[in-house]
Amino acid sequence: MSLGSVITAIVTPFDDQLRVDEDAFVALLQHLRERGSDGVVVCGTTGEAPTLTNGEHLRLIELACAERPAGMTVVASTGSNNTAHACEMTARATELGADAVLSVTPYYNKPNRRGLVRHFGEIAQATDKPVVLYNIPSRTSLPMPNDLLAELAQIERVDYVKQADNEAMAPVDGLGLYAGNDDSFATALDLGGCGGILVASHVVGPQMRRMADEPERRAEIDAELKPVYAAMGVTTNPIPVKAALNLLGHRVGAPRLPLVEADEQQLGTVRAALVGADLL
Repeated sequence: MSLGSVITAIVTPFDDQLRVDEDAFVALLQHLRERGSDGVVVCGTTGEAPTLTNGEHLRLIELACAERPAGMTVVASTGSNNTAHACEMTARATELGADAVLSVTPYYNKPNRRGLVRHFGEIAQATDKPVVLYNIPSRTSLPMPNDLLAELAQIERVDYVKQADNEAMAPVDGLGLYAGNDDSFATALDLGGCGGILVASHVVGPQMRRMADEPERRAEIDAELKPVYAAMGVTTNPIPVKAALNLLGHRVGAPRLPLVEADEQQLGTVRAALVGADLL
């Protein structure tokens, strides 16, 4: 199945007491669909998964599957550095109706190659949906090189990779390629990849949609969006994108600790990028 070209790693809105704001989440799903997103990744890094309880995590997946606008795909982020927990969350997300699952390289405990193959093999057996590998060594400290990705592609249902290592951005036999960073979206598309799992699409969704649909204008649009990409990385994700959404009138609240709201300088950078993109 096609998961789409523009997939937004959706933020998790919180209210003033930092409880999950379900109404704001559903409203954001609708907004993203209207602004060019084919799908969403729920409860990923941008969704602050490390600070969600299992109950909150699964409820957000359930809500996304139940309330998604017509045609929107739901990719449930269910990765863990505990294989049993990853399998449990993957099975539950599948039951709740997710179209695919996103599974990150196990972080902190740093398994060897045989361990990684076993880990993803177990996860693939916990679902009948596609598995999207997530290679992000800047967070996990454990890169998955392309030869390993090619080996993992031999596992049934391991069908895609979200590649957040720009230096390793290349086609891999057996895996659909998704950019894991906004600034590599154009590159992934140019390489014949599926698209991107993106953050900036929260605020510049129509422009990123055009990058997928209008290849002749892709480089021009990408160049125009570089200040927005930079602003979304001015400090740890999802602090800047939550600040941007709040500035644009979307009720997404603050991040949960240990993340904190953008400071005045960071907020200024985000605001300037939005003004430069004619959004404010």
